[in-house]
Amino acid sequence: MHELSICQALLDQVERIATEHGASGVERILLRVGPLSGVEGSLLRHAYPLAAAGTIAETAELVIEAAPVRVACGDCGAESHATPNRLLCGACGSYKTRLVSGDELLLANLELTIPD
Repeated sequence: MHELSICQALLDQVERIATEHGASGVERILLRVGPLSGVEGSLLRHAYPLAAAGTIAETAELVIEAAPVRVACGDCGAESHATPNRLLCGACGSYKTRLVSGDELLLANLELTIPD
């Protein structure tokens, strides 16, 4: 279950950011997870409480937002949505595309409790 190690790495990053800002707690963690990232959001959600126990983010809400799959076309130059198993240009149908998004695992936002 590599999602547990991903949660542990995420919490290391969250704790580092919280410490840098003098936070006393973490209220909410927003992650963007693409379908091509190799990470299952549901497994990440289940692993989170185990990894967060005893940390500054123990009671934080974990919000997982799906990132869209987007490609850039090498033939017509368009950028369009695609499906994970069909990375074709939405404008011209070309297979000569480059992935723009959909493979990310991104810490998008943190809501911290900072004492007065």
